[in-house]
Amino acid sequence: MADQASGGADRVLTLPNLVTVVRLLCVPVFVALLAGPHRVHWLAAGIVLAALGTTDWVDGQLARRLHQVSTVGKVIDPLADRVLLLAAAVSVVWFGAVPAWVAAVVLAREAVVVLGALVVAAAGGRRVDVTLVGKAGTLMMMFAFPLFVFGHALVGWHQIPEDAAWAFAIPGMVLAWVAAAGYVPAARTAVSDGRRQRVGSDVSDHSVMGGAR
Repeated sequence: MADQASGGADRVLTLPNLVTVVRLLCVPVFVALLAGPHRVHWLAAGIVLAALGTTDWVDGQLARRLHQVSTVGKVIDPLADRVLLLAAAVSVVWFGAVPAWVAAVVLAREAVVVLGALVVAAAGGRRVDVTLVGKAGTLMMMFAFPLFVFGHALVGWHQIPEDAAWAFAIPGMVLAWVAAAGYVPAARTAVSDGRRQRVGSDVSDHSVMGGAR
């Protein structure tokens, strides 16, 4: 059973991972639609972005229900979240759908998290898993950004999604920064665990070598 579980975790070609890769590949489609002249494709761009955001929930559900949770999936899923969130934040500001300060808050948080992950890795710590609070913050921003796009599209009902966008964006940004703060003690624990594991490995190696003599 342990071998089967280990083999499952090492799988790369799984349906959830395929969904995640498709999500990454569709990011340029969203940007291209948003870049169209005179906002004629902004409604389509918002729909694509909303669809891409929902796939984060879809691949997670598939992984659990099909028992296809994998190490690769745990890496590329949050990577796809980061790429999609960053692409959305930069694009909607660049094309005027969101105030610059909103993107600054989102991008600053992402920069802090990425820098922290690099510091933990450099210190030899284990990977810090994404928390539910962090996922909730990301999910709320993935609701907010398409709504911001809808709010600036050439449709008569644009004010409704724009108001709804702020209802998601404000708590989403708060949750994202709360999660970032929560990663600090988790990162310290990850580094400590990594050091203990290395020390234990060194002691084990010395014991084996001593026994060989």
